[in-house]
Amino acid sequence: MAETFVIAQGGGPTAVINQTVVGATLEARRKFPGCTVLGALHGVRGVRDGRFVTLSDLKEDELRAVAATPSAALGSTRDKPDAAYCEAILKGLQQAGADAFIYIGGNDTAGTQGILSEAAGGRIACVHAPKTIDNDLVENDHTPGFISAAEFVAGAFLSVDLDFRALPGIYVGIVMGRHAGFLTASAAAWSLDEDSGPHIVYVPERAFERVRFIEDVRGTLDRHGRCIVAMSEGVATADGRSLVETLVPPELQERDPHGNIRLSGTALGQAIERILAEDLAGTRARVDTFGYLPRGNVATINETDAREAYEAGTFAVEAAEKGGGSVALQFDGKKTVCGLVPLEAVAGKTRHMPADFLHPDENRVSDTCLDYLRRLVPRKYAVAKPFA
Repeated sequence: MAETFVIAQGGGPTAVINQTVVGATLEARRKFPGCTVLGALHGVRGVRDGRFVTLSDLKEDELRAVAATPSAALGSTRDKPDAAYCEAILKGLQQAGADAFIYIGGNDTAGTQGILSEAAGGRIACVHAPKTIDNDLVENDHTPGFISAAEFVAGAFLSVDLDFRALPGIYVGIVMGRHAGFLTASAAAWSLDEDSGPHIVYVPERAFERVRFIEDVRGTLDRHGRCIVAMSEGVATADGRSLVETLVPPELQERDPHGNIRLSGTALGQAIERILAEDLAGTRARVDTFGYLPRGNVATINETDAREAYEAGTFAVEAAEKGGGSVALQFDGKKTVCGLVPLEAVAGKTRHMPADFLHPDENRVSDTCLDYLRRLVPRKYAVAKPFA
């Protein structure tokens, strides 16, 4: 089928995105001996500018080393191409002699592939391979990168809960997630019991109210003597504005080139610290912003996550043979399998946490959510419940 494959990475890096690159490269070489596999540097920008590395020239042990390394080895971009940009990308693909283009990323990446696929008119097979720690791609049970990041978050909150049993107080951990709360919810995956943190979970799927927040914290302190809070950076108020927009003065707000308010800084954490200092004065409190730490942590690369990311790459080659589409990780009731869905089914859409993943009356996750998380992120450490 294809003689030349082009592969690119888009959006935020993960601990396992390179597995997908290598899975596709090795599968292409296996199926099509003598083929050329080009890796575009910094996503579609590299395609447009003709900046490539020849992955098919590398030895298998070199590629395997890349696969086991976190972050995006080819470099990434957050460019969101419009029609004119996509025309330039298509021209870059044609100049490279591409028969197939595999673009690894989130829903914006699927959107780009949809535009390119239509413009290519079947001459180039455009494949979207899934990637996002936010776990927010529709048609997917979960996404490559999520499990490793979730393991980091689960371990961090287990550790913090043990810490605050020894020296009680309030702890708020702010976790990445603009529109979906899956990663924040994973803070509860390794909770020891009902007495364990996180006692409160705030996610974008449920509106944040300052008064309710203080009531939740105060009530938890009364019950447990400490309060561990997991909060998504994308938590919003009832009017749909992010908490950053609500609590942080306009002159201190930062936005990216697309106009999205920057959520990954320390501004939200500082605002939450002020709320606690004002409304719960005298109580020991700590607010940490996890930022980028969970998404590409070399110490928490999960074996299942790595294997599934690799398999998504190998399946992307099969998808190219079928003319393109979006690779999706789906659960068949027993195991995770790769499926192929139309690009338009994923492009520009956000998968939110199901309503039954949250307790109906309290800001915490439900047993249904815990079952889902523990299937993906089973408990890794056996720790004793402290005496205190």
